[in-house]
Amino acid sequence: MAGKAGVKHISYTERIKIEALYTNKKSVKEIAAYLGRDLSCIYRELRRGYYERLTTELVKVRAYSADRAQQNYNYRATSKGVPLKIGNNYELAQYIEKAIMKEKFSPSAVSFQIAQKPFGMTLCPRTIYNYIAAGMFLNLSRKHLPRGRKRKQEKSNEPTTRMKRPLCQSIENRPKEVKNRTFPGHWEMDTVIGQRKGSGSVLLVLTERATRQEIIMKMKGKTAVETVRCLNRLERRYGTKFQQIFQTITVDNGAEFMDTEGMEKSCFGKKPRTQIYYCHPYSSWERGSNENANSLIRRFIPKGEPISKYTEKQIQQIEDWINNYPRKILNGECSNTLFNRFLATLQ
Repeated sequence: MAGKAGVKHISYTERIKIEALYTNKKSVKEIAAYLGRDLSCIYRELRRGYYERLTTELVKVRAYSADRAQQNYNYRATSKGVPLKIGNNYELAQYIEKAIMKEKFSPSAVSFQIAQKPFGMTLCPRTIYNYIAAGMFLNLSRKHLPRGRKRKQEKSNEPTTRMKRPLCQSIENRPKEVKNRTFPGHWEMDTVIGQRKGSGSVLLVLTERATRQEIIMKMKGKTAVETVRCLNRLERRYGTKFQQIFQTITVDNGAEFMDTEGMEKSCFGKKPRTQIYYCHPYSSWERGSNENANSLIRRFIPKGEPISKYTEKQIQQIEDWINNYPRKILNGECSNTLFNRFLATLQ
């Protein structure tokens, strides 16, 4: 790329040399002479890469970073003359990189967080997507986005066994307010498996339809006995409020959900504690909130990895992350905020 009268822009290699020379306390005149550049060109370049660092004596000094300068150059070069909204805001750029690469946020979630922090600007998700696609970050690329291209699943030669569903309530009989997500207290339940072959630990996942609150519990196996045992644990946790919090639970036709009576009956007696509804066979979309929550779990536990290698503490950390994750569908709020608000209304 060329500037005025065919003068070439400073390359990254030259920026590395400038950083070395400036660190060794060479003057601007000496740096310009070494690179064969005008003084004004070096002054502009130093402004592009300036930052403050602490010395061993804890004194702030001005320094030059080739990487910062290159990042700034990339921003401006990619915009083709139109000033980018993010401009020279390195703090914001680093925040976006950290949020997506380390905290596994999506651009939508990052957008909500930026609006709540003192960056002095907002960025819509599409703008963040465009910046990433254009390669405008030093470390962040499209491969770091939460959802990549889905792989085609290999067909298994092993026969599958599907149990016949007992006589119970179909999703067609579920109250309309559940479908409309009018009030909290209605859940979807599913299991997340690790390795396909062999038995082992699985995750029981419950997603509240209105607030998207997530509950993740580790089970020893994908069995009806383990499912009932987990619901018993939940009932002991919430006590007398369980029936208000878990008014209905919608499940699929998996073998682990075949003990309808055990799931519906209170562990404190024979009285009912919830109402179970079953989806139509092969209709995972009827538990859409569950499926979306499972995809969030997969950011931390990839398919094929055994669940047994994850501790209860790690599972709890994943649950906490999901419940504190800013959601577009919740207008930027997190599930915990809405769910705790719901709990506060219970008698």
